[in-house]
Amino acid sequence: MSTYDALVVGGGHNGLVAAGYLAKAGRRVLVLERLDHVGGAAVSAHAFDGVDARLSRYSYLVSLLPRRIVDDLGARVRLVRRRYSSYTPDPATDGRTGLLIGPSSTFGAIGAADDEAGFAEFYRRCGVVTQRLWPTLLAPLVTRTQARALAGDDAAWRLMVDEPIGHAITDAVTNDVVRGVMATDALIGTFARLEEPSLRQNVCFLYHLLGGGTGDWDVPVGGMGAVTGALAAAATGYGAEIVCNAEVYAVNPDGAVRYRKDGAEHTVHGDVVLANVTPSVLAELMGEPAPTATAGAQVKVNLMLRRLPRLRDDSVTAEQAFGGTFHINETYSQLDTAYMRADHGVVPDPLPCEIYCHSLNDPSILSDELRASGAQTLTVFGLHTPHGLVSTGDPDRMRDALTSAALSSLNSVLAEPIHDVLLEDASGRLCIETKTTADLEHLLGMTGGNIFHGALSWPFAEDDEPLDTPARRWGVATAHDRVLLCGSGSRRGGAVSGIGGHNAAMAVLGAE
Repeated sequence: MSTYDALVVGGGHNGLVAAGYLAKAGRRVLVLERLDHVGGAAVSAHAFDGVDARLSRYSYLVSLLPRRIVDDLGARVRLVRRRYSSYTPDPATDGRTGLLIGPSSTFGAIGAADDEAGFAEFYRRCGVVTQRLWPTLLAPLVTRTQARALAGDDAAWRLMVDEPIGHAITDAVTNDVVRGVMATDALIGTFARLEEPSLRQNVCFLYHLLGGGTGDWDVPVGGMGAVTGALAAAATGYGAEIVCNAEVYAVNPDGAVRYRKDGAEHTVHGDVVLANVTPSVLAELMGEPAPTATAGAQVKVNLMLRRLPRLRDDSVTAEQAFGGTFHINETYSQLDTAYMRADHGVVPDPLPCEIYCHSLNDPSILSDELRASGAQTLTVFGLHTPHGLVSTGDPDRMRDALTSAALSSLNSVLAEPIHDVLLEDASGRLCIETKTTADLEHLLGMTGGNIFHGALSWPFAEDDEPLDTPARRWGVATAHDRVLLCGSGSRRGGAVSGIGGHNAAMAVLGAE
């Protein structure tokens, strides 16, 4: 039986970060990946036959990846800042007016000039909390009391942590569109209402504003696959071994891991096992009852366009509107109505969506020919589509229904149907690729299609939590001393951050 200092189950970006840190520290590390490539959800792909564009297939923007991790590992990761923050057509005018937020914001265009100051003050107060909490994510957990004292502003703390974020948003501004722009960060990948007493929407909101202390969401140059490639190169450069097409089927508390590859069964042993899989998948591998899992609630539609579509609002250019996050049918009231419809088992109509155009900010993902032709990529991310909608019945039929809902929502604010500008692949098929929560569960092993591997948790410990072991202090503990979480399911995991991998490695290395 081969023996290693550390075995990493799952070659997603967090597993690669953990492997890189441990290998750099001189540990013998083996990464076992079920698929034929590493990266998990942080990958790029030629999604359309004969179309030379590498789309970020699942995850697509980067906010929570600390520069310190990139620098520590010497990974060649490049990010670019988007010039515009967002554009939101006003559904009350059928999209003929809209709110552009960026170098020159246009609150007055939707009759919300009086909200501009409240909008800015809201985010200033949020920034008090995020700027001071951000450095703690790469350190042992602080307690709730310590985090609150660190924030140093009780009023800001209450609006983000203690009370439903919906209350703070509606107190800050009055316009339904402006409220919706603020509210979406609390709902992406999270099925909740903005006034829920559970506060799970607040946790989601905090993470979306936490990155770098500013909440800026940047574009990975070369796509998400370039991020993964850089992390994998760093890990192997330090000596970590990566084995793909290795299907792990059992993990023992003593450090033994069994996997299949090329029709043969293998057993390896590690002083420690780092699980870069969901907590539910880990429980299955260990033959234990699975914890209650929180399912995902999103759909992603990748599109390839001949050119950007024309807008109904002639006061902004397509480059401005699609240069940041393009919000569609995401007013505060529309978000609440969509939640109620989805909660009753009905696909929301209109479906709240937001769009991101990678190629405007990073044309390197396109071939020279596509760039010259004016082609662009679009990612349409639909909210409030809980896993329960797609996990029962015919998944293909529901995928078609969600695709139709997303494109119909988009068309409601365009001056021309999106189908008129869709590119065709080599077989004459329209370039549309949809990924549902069922796809994420089946293809990537994400339980319930949850992009965070489960319910997000506060980035601090409760005051009465035991922090008596390195694994507990770093938020990566399981019920077994030699098995640690290192992925998005760890205490401060979620999104493309590498934080789960870093913190697991620090627990192993005994860092304080």
